Order: sequence, then C-alpha cells, then structure tokens
Amino acid sequence: MTHEGQLRIGIFLGVLLLMALWETLRPRRTPVLSRRIRWLPNLELIALDTLVVRLLFPTGAVALAAQGQTQGWGLLHSWHGPEWIEGVLAVIALDLVIYLQHVMFHAVPVLWRLHQVHHADLEIDVTTGLRFHPVEIILSMGIKLAAILVIGPSPLAVLIFEVILNAMAMFNHANIRLPERLDQTMRWLIVTPDMHRSHHSSLALESNTNFGFNLALWDRLMGTYCIAPAEGHEGMQIGLAHQRDPERCQPLGAMMRMPFREEIGTYPINRRW
Repeated sequence: MTHEGQLRIGIFLGVLLLMALWETLRPRRTPVLSRRIRWLPNLELIALDTLVVRLLFPTGAVALAAQGQTQGWGLLHSWHGPEWIEGVLAVIALDLVIYLQHVMFHAVPVLWRLHQVHHADLEIDVTTGLRFHPVEIILSMGIKLAAILVIGPSPLAVLIFEVILNAMAMFNHANIRLPERLDQTMRWLIVTPDMHRSHHSSLALESNTNFGFNLALWDRLMGTYCIAPAEGHEGMQIGLAHQRDPERCQPLGAMMRMPFREEIGTYPINRRW
C-alpha cells in the first residue's frame, strides 16, 4: 500500500481525462451552459473537498482498515474462507452502505440541504460526479470509516472499493453516449450514465430513483429503479426545479452558501420507495 496515493491519483486523472474527451467527442446531451461557466467552480469545490479530507482525516480509509486488520475489528475478520471471496463481500457490503447513505441524504431534510449542492448543477457531466458540499464530504467520510470498523474489510478491499467508487462516480455522471443495447446489458450489473442521469432530473419523482453509484442491483432490489426519464435523456431538465439561476447554483461561493439559504428547505422530497 506504499504507493496507494500515486495509484489513486493516477487512476482519478486518467478517468477524468478519458470521460472529458469522450464527452467532447460523443456527448449524450447538448449542454446549455458551457464548461467555462461550470468546470472551474466544480473543480474548485473538488479541490476544497480534497483538502478538507486530508486535514480532518489524516489516517484515511485504507489505513483504518489496516489497523482494524491488526486489531481484529469487524465482522469479516471471523471469515475463514478464501481471501478473494472476503474481498468481494467487503466491496459489495461497502457499496450497499453508500447506496443507503445516498437514500438517507435524500430522505432527511437537513441532509438534503447539503446534498442539493450536488443536484443543483444545471448540467450533468464528469465533474458533477465529484461536486459535493464539504460538510457532506465530512459526514460521508465518517459513515464510511464507521462502516469499515463494523465490516472489517482488508486494506486491499478498501483500496479497490475507493478506486471503483471514484471511477464509477465520474463514469456514470459523464455526458457520454453508449449504444442502447450495451447500456441495457451493462445496467444489470453496474450503474450506467443513462441509468444515473434520471436521478438528476428536476422532477422529484425521478430524482428519488436510481441512487446507486456502482452496483445496479440495489435500486432493483429496493424498488428505486427508474428505466428512463419521462421526457427522454435529451429532453429532461437537469438540476433543481426551483433553482434555475446559474448565479445562485454554479459559483463556488453560491455552492458553499446553498445549504443555509432559507428557500432551500422548501424543496419537496418525494419518498416514493
């Protein structure tokens, strides 16, 4: 694990650049707002989130898993079967935690205030997948660390999960076009861009579906699966229905203030599940 940081940064930059190029060459939707307006503040927020995590959580998820392995913390440390099966179970369990956390951030009003920063992006592309308020990032990191202590995954399993989670967040938010037959086949296993895009609809009935970031089975099992947006992927409106002014949802300062603005709390949360 000595090269964990370099590996994660390398994969992160590689996926980011690949998705950005793919969006340019074969976009799924024609953007209304230019990248010049959106990308700089989105990337600034991503950089701020990274700094906050580094300062508040110097140990990190992989290091905590290594400590837990030494101390014997967590359910999987009683596993006596093949290590690769333990790793697969750990990744699946952590993915379920992320799914449930995502549902919780939609269902609990105070958490929804934070999560709206992610949904307020007026377009959806690779940078949207990493656009979260720093307070949400802190809470999410705390939930993930707690899950690691309870589940007891190996450091390698946590590293694999972290890499997959970041890469999939960029992939399924990307404004890219996949062949329809390929998309329909892939979404039986993983969340595709067309599957997740419905979650960013301005219609609450659609934005409260397709919560998964990686494995697609949770939405199918939990009854939160949506096949496609009612208006189609080209016609659907991205973002929040009540917040359409770019000056109030795109600049970095506006994103930081968004959870604390009074009108944000009136957004209807449709608990359709």
